[in-house]
Amino acid sequence: MKLAVALVGLSLAVMVVMIYQAVRQELNLRNLKTRMVENSAEVKRKEEAIVELKVKIQDLKTTLTGVHTKMDELKVKKVEVEKSSQELDKYLQTCNTEKADVEKKKTDVGEAVNKVKADHEEAKRKAEEEIQGLKQQILDRDKAICAFADTTKEEARKLCGISEAPQ
Repeated sequence: MKLAVALVGLSLAVMVVMIYQAVRQELNLRNLKTRMVENSAEVKRKEEAIVELKVKIQDLKTTLTGVHTKMDELKVKKVEVEKSSQELDKYLQTCNTEKADVEKKKTDVGEAVNKVKADHEEAKRKAEEEIQGLKQQILDRDKAICAFADTTKEEARKLCGISEAPQ
C-alpha cells in the first residue's frame, strides 16, 4: 500500500508536471500565434506602404519625365531665342551701319547742295553784275547813238525817248 500511495503520488507528480508542460506549451503556442498574427498584420501594413511608395515613385517618375520633356523644350526655346537675339543684334548692327552710311551721304549731299547754292548765288551775283554792266553799256551806246541820231524822224525820237520834235 505504501507502494501504491507512492506510485499514485509519483503518478500524480508526473501528471502535474505533464499538465504544467502542456499548459506551458499551449501558452507558448498562443503567444506564437498572436505574434505571428501581429507580424502578418505588420508585414501587410509594410507591404501596403511599399505599394503606396511604389505608386508615388511611379507618379514622381512620370512627373519627372514631364519635367525633363519641358526642360528639353525650354532648352530648345532658349537656343531659338538666343539665335533670334543674335540675328536681331546682327540686323541692328546692319541697320546702324546703314544708318551711319545714310547720315554720311545726307551730310555729303547737304554739303554739296550748300556748295551748289553758294556757287549758284555767286554765279547769280556775277550774272547780275554782268547784266548791269551790259545794261549800262547799252544805255551808254543808246545815248551815243541818240546824240548822232536825226531827231526829226519819229522813229529816232521813239528810240531816244524824245517826245517833241525840234523846230
